Amino acid sequence: MTRKSRNRFVSRHLEVFQLGGALLFLGLVGLYASLTGASVAGLPAASVGLLIVAAVIGGYMAMNIGANDVANNMGPAVGSGALTMGWAIVIAAVFEALGAIIAGGEVVGTIKGGIIDSKQIADPALFAWVMLAALLAGALWLNLATALGAPVSTTHSIIGAVMGAGIAAGGWGLVNWGTITKIVASWVASPLTGALIAALFLYIIKRSITYRSEKTEAAARVVPVLIALMVWAYATFMLLKGLSQLVKMGFWPAVGLGALVAVGVWALVRRPIARAALRQDNSKDGVNRLFTWPLICAAALLSFAHGANDVGNAIGPLAAIYEAVKSGAVATRAASPMWVMVLGALGLAVGLALYGAKLIRTVGKEITELDNMRAYSIAMAATLTVIIAAELGMPISTTHTTIGAVIGVGFLRELLKVNYAKMEAVVFAGHQGGDREEVEAYLKRFEAAEVSEKKRMLAEMKKLAKQRQLADGTVLAKKEQKALKKAYKKELVKRSTVLRIVAAWIVTVPATAVLAAILFHIVRAVMT
Repeated sequence: MTRKSRNRFVSRHLEVFQLGGALLFLGLVGLYASLTGASVAGLPAASVGLLIVAAVIGGYMAMNIGANDVANNMGPAVGSGALTMGWAIVIAAVFEALGAIIAGGEVVGTIKGGIIDSKQIADPALFAWVMLAALLAGALWLNLATALGAPVSTTHSIIGAVMGAGIAAGGWGLVNWGTITKIVASWVASPLTGALIAALFLYIIKRSITYRSEKTEAAARVVPVLIALMVWAYATFMLLKGLSQLVKMGFWPAVGLGALVAVGVWALVRRPIARAALRQDNSKDGVNRLFTWPLICAAALLSFAHGANDVGNAIGPLAAIYEAVKSGAVATRAASPMWVMVLGALGLAVGLALYGAKLIRTVGKEITELDNMRAYSIAMAATLTVIIAAELGMPISTTHTTIGAVIGVGFLRELLKVNYAKMEAVVFAGHQGGDREEVEAYLKRFEAAEVSEKKRMLAEMKKLAKQRQLADGTVLAKKEQKALKKAYKKELVKRSTVLRIVAAWIVTVPATAVLAAILFHIVRAVMT
């Protein structure tokens, strides 16, 4: 058997295993829902059937959330090499489930973000059909996006679906258009903010550590501070988002408490990290190793927070349907029984385990090359953007923010590469006519020099180039001109992947809205 044939054989069997595992999970969900529905006194058979279908679709939605959204948390850590794919899936599955069960809250808002006015839907059966169509539309869209390798916002998916089904059920006046306008604005604001913050953090790390001649000494001073900043950001994030259902805390108290935790952690890790830094090689690889455990902890916390918050996208509508069929009333917020919470948690974990690797690989490896320092910058950008948005009351997508941060890191790398190529051009111009070995030796000294020393060396080369009338570099050797031109054009961000992801973002809300509207009419026709 050739290698190609063996890979095709393994791929086919993996697909069969994935499909079988997904169907087994959904079958068990349907079985449990039937037993639960049968235990509710006086519940008609039609209502039991609706509950079974809703539970299966809710489980399907939870699986797709796990398969698609988890890439935001684990992609940078895997892409940087801090975590292997296997360990990333195990850690994410455990913490996603824990977050959903422990901090998912006993009450889940059934209408995400107040997208439609449920008071205008008086009929509980009609309301249940709206939620059912929205769940199925959101799940189908996420399934398609995962298959295409496009990380999209699961929150926006369910928002668009609820909007579309609501319009189909009660007309355009049912939609809260102010909320939709804020969501559309976040499509631009969240990725741009993430990109800028990530690029800023990476540049700070480069200027304070990797651009120094003694990188390990600089890391001994700076890395403990960077870890403390990460602790502050994540402590604040967990208080505002991850544990929001268990601990109610205002913005500034959360920021203050996060700062206290950060100071304590800084005091504990300052000396051990400094000693570890001085034991590393005086290289970027040595510095990168210092960020490994902080990145693993950050990925686990992000998974916990994601499970706590986004499980509502799957079980919120299911909880509403359960309440509607059980009590015969429409509830804008419904108490979620433990079986619904566990269903959501298991669905996240199963979807991640079966299908999560593809999107983790897309975020971590197919947009731009990552290392631990870049992954740290991305994690900080995503967390800080969420914190800022929480204070401003802006609905943002962590998916958009994280992908924006990855792209921002990639474009900063491109910018720095171009700038360095231009500096090399000045060095070549200043050494025009000199021995090749002398030029290369000078470039090595230039690369290892401090930033201030680089400026002095460049000024010296510009002066020499001017004296030789080569300041514009037009008389460089043809081979050198070709090499520099190629360096200027070097792309470190894969444009095709970025365009595919952005296109999926743009169409998510309208696509799920149209799909949900169609499904609503189908559901109503079947149920009546």
